[in-house]
Amino acid sequence: MTLPTLIIGGGISGITAAVELAEAGREVVLIEKEPYLGGNVSGFNNYFPKLCPPACGLEINYRRIRSNSRISYYTGAEVRDISGSDGDFNVKISLEARLINNRCTSCGKCSEVCPETRPGVVGGYPGEKAAYVPGGLAFPLKYTIDEKVCKKEACGKCLEVCDYDAIQLDAKPAEIEIKVKKIIVATGWRLYDASRIENYRYSEEPDVVTNLEFEHLLAACTRDHKRLTRPSDREVPRNIAFIQCAGSRDHHHLPYCSAVCCSASLKHALTLAEGYPEMKTEIFYIDLRLTGRNEKLLNRAQEKSSITLTKGKVGRIEPGSNGEGLVLEVEDIMAGTRRMEPYDMVVLATGLVPNHLAVDMPVNDYGFYEPGRVAGIIPAATCKRPMDVASSVRDATAAVLKAMQP
Repeated sequence: MTLPTLIIGGGISGITAAVELAEAGREVVLIEKEPYLGGNVSGFNNYFPKLCPPACGLEINYRRIRSNSRISYYTGAEVRDISGSDGDFNVKISLEARLINNRCTSCGKCSEVCPETRPGVVGGYPGEKAAYVPGGLAFPLKYTIDEKVCKKEACGKCLEVCDYDAIQLDAKPAEIEIKVKKIIVATGWRLYDASRIENYRYSEEPDVVTNLEFEHLLAACTRDHKRLTRPSDREVPRNIAFIQCAGSRDHHHLPYCSAVCCSASLKHALTLAEGYPEMKTEIFYIDLRLTGRNEKLLNRAQEKSSITLTKGKVGRIEPGSNGEGLVLEVEDIMAGTRRMEPYDMVVLATGLVPNHLAVDMPVNDYGFYEPGRVAGIIPAATCKRPMDVASSVRDATAAVLKAMQP
């Protein structure tokens, strides 16, 4: 029997690798530590260069997964151990307790009666119940229960309303062990901890948000057909500042460029220019780094009167007078001056950090996985270097070709 290929990470890269391998006739096991596939992209409002919503790339791949019997997938799954060698790996995988089983029909009654709320996160989905489906493009589309919040049998309201015997509050974690031929690691990325950049007051000011949180805010507005408001008072901001290289290219934080931040901020500014023509945005940058088709974003932004591009480093953020708004101290390079400018909201273009497995694997000086260091284990996409969605998809396909080699 031919052993399958294991793909670790169910974001856009892992999903791409899974469907490409399966459609080439290979058996695939895809695992994701979160309760749903889709990764970061599933919660996006849109992505560049086409500024299309995540549905245009993810939905067709979800359909390909559902219709291909060569793909087995596990969510809430995490690798605990890898042993063996290229062509014959033995992998131990832990499976978290799923308090809602596959009989769930996504009727939503459990969420309606759930009295517990998950901790609110700026840019997330405030008021989300312990029984929930994420606000993005979730797959599989079934409810899950946050075990950290749920009071289980001490509450039991969801048990009372579920007509399909889908609630399993006594479910226990499990562990499986599988043999695989090759392993593609597509663990993706997370943001650098913005609270470590003390001069930007991320932990103190609710209207200072990261670029990913701002993306989620825009996605929530699109999904719910509502206006963008700032977190502090739910008022529509009149002007927003975008600070590039927030912690990136800085030996105190991340010494490298995260490659996608400039494109992301320009995308956000263009989204606002279209949906909120009265709103002013200003992007403060060291230098703008865009390549390929993403350069069109810069050309479009330069044509918008509501968008200002300022070469200059933001030194610090302070509260405005009477506690209203935020004031940025900026070194304006082209004007040769230092400015103090007020804004209603600030978005930090925070850099990308690779997600690591719970098992040891060699990394480079920046913490990214390096291809070729372990025979038969193939890093793909953003766990080996920062890249955008289009580049991640291409790199995942390249990883598939490597995994198919003898």
